Amino acid sequence: MDKVDVVVIGAGVVGLAAARALALAGREVLVLEREAGIGMGTSSRNSEVIHAGIYYPTGSLKAQLCVRGRGLLYEYCIERGIAHRRCGKLIVAHTPSQVAGLQGIADKARANGVGNLALMMADEAVALEPQLRCSAALLSPSTGIVDSHGLMLALQGDLENAGGMVVCHSAVEAIGVSVDGFLVRTADGTELLATTLVNAAGLHACDLASRVERLGSAHVPRPWYAKGNYFTLSSGRSPFQHLIYPAPEPDKHMAGLGVHLTIDLGGQAKFGPDVQWTDRPDDLEVNAARGDGFYAEVRKYWPALPDGALQPGYAGIRPKISGPDAAGADFRIDGPAVHGVSGLVNLFGIESPGLTSCLAIGEQVVARLG
Repeated sequence: MDKVDVVVIGAGVVGLAAARALALAGREVLVLEREAGIGMGTSSRNSEVIHAGIYYPTGSLKAQLCVRGRGLLYEYCIERGIAHRRCGKLIVAHTPSQVAGLQGIADKARANGVGNLALMMADEAVALEPQLRCSAALLSPSTGIVDSHGLMLALQGDLENAGGMVVCHSAVEAIGVSVDGFLVRTADGTELLATTLVNAAGLHACDLASRVERLGSAHVPRPWYAKGNYFTLSSGRSPFQHLIYPAPEPDKHMAGLGVHLTIDLGGQAKFGPDVQWTDRPDDLEVNAARGDGFYAEVRKYWPALPDGALQPGYAGIRPKISGPDAAGADFRIDGPAVHGVSGLVNLFGIESPGLTSCLAIGEQVVARLG
């Protein structure tokens, strides 16, 4: 049986960031990934947005790690030459309650450490984006976009330069716990003995944690799967230079941030994600009929959207630990102080802003392990 210091399960952006942080701290790290390559799950099926840290409850891990992670991520992208753009975002309001709620969003953002938001009247916002329709808007200049795959390749490169390794086609089936550490068995029968285990399995993190011997069921949350469908603009470049997000209704909790417009680094527009609750983490087919609802939502802020301009794009699944009738749960980074199993860190509910927060989450994993 081979022995290794640290096993990280999951080679998405968060697993790679955690593995990199541990390797740079001097640990011997092996990453096990069930798929054929890195980042083939949630990390490659999102909006690729660098979030500012606006919406999250003050004091929550989402708020703290998004703000910390955003700064680290911009610095890392510059240092490593990772493609990104600080394009900014407009949160646009149409209804009186949305307009009234913009100040509350700005106040929450300021409490979270995001102090550069600017409230705009409709004419100011339209001056920035002539095709926009709104009653008022909030400008977030710190929001941006990033090449998520380029980011993951850089994280993997840092990990490997520090002596770590990623092994794909390595689905984990069982995890035993003994005085010597964790006995990790993969689907092909390989067995490893690890001193430290980091569960960064994303959509499968709760299921994986349930297989860890001596980890009580009270420490394993129920997984929920919120599918997000994306539609793309069939022809032409984006009519907007900024990302466009609809303002939330202040009296409603949201599983997502509404059908927003984002831009990729090539200048093409995509719309989404919506929220479609599903029982399957592999439910990734986009139903073209959902486009009907997209037209109605997008035309609230872009009335010139032509008929027939949207085509099905792709879908991703948010790895939630709160259901459709509950307010969104915070990130959970459960170390030994929480569950009592020495050397184990479970990462639960790492949905948006997980991409933005990845480097800060890596710091937290190292801290949880002492």
